[in-house]
Amino acid sequence: MSDTDEALAREAKRGSTHAFESLVRRNQSLVRGFLRRLCSGDAALADDLAQETFVMAWRRIGAFEAKGSFKGWLCRIAYTQFLQNRRSAKASARREDAVMAEAATTQDDRSGNEARLDLDRVMSALSPEQRAAVALCYGEGLSHAEAAEALGLPLGTVKSHVLRGRAKVLAGFGEAA
Repeated sequence: MSDTDEALAREAKRGSTHAFESLVRRNQSLVRGFLRRLCSGDAALADDLAQETFVMAWRRIGAFEAKGSFKGWLCRIAYTQFLQNRRSAKASARREDAVMAEAATTQDDRSGNEARLDLDRVMSALSPEQRAAVALCYGEGLSHAEAAEALGLPLGTVKSHVLRGRAKVLAGFGEAA
């Protein structure tokens, strides 16, 4: 068996749980990191969404076509899970709880996490599309084309989101774009 994600996905399509487990191990940090950036650092929510992403990926593995990358396909599922969760009232209450907890934590411990909290604050000011594009391209190292596939957006739109999002992030830190 080949060791590419696409080859493992073909094996998983044929019912190999071992191949799918390998895909999960290979891609869980990518998915979790992407979702943490989308969730403004809420690790618990990001981990829940990552788990839902892999469950959904297993259910839909038969629909994967190797026209694009497996990572792009998987990030598309993760982004969809994020958007669905964001729309729900339950997610809204959970985010409010996380903000309150973060505010309390920030007041108690200002030392090591200030830069990360500042980045989370600046990223949360971006539109969801800009945040997703910046997180995929800068945070996870995907190409603009892979990010476009993952987000279901035209390549030019993703490039614009990345450019504008990057400028806003840099402006949030007082740097020139």
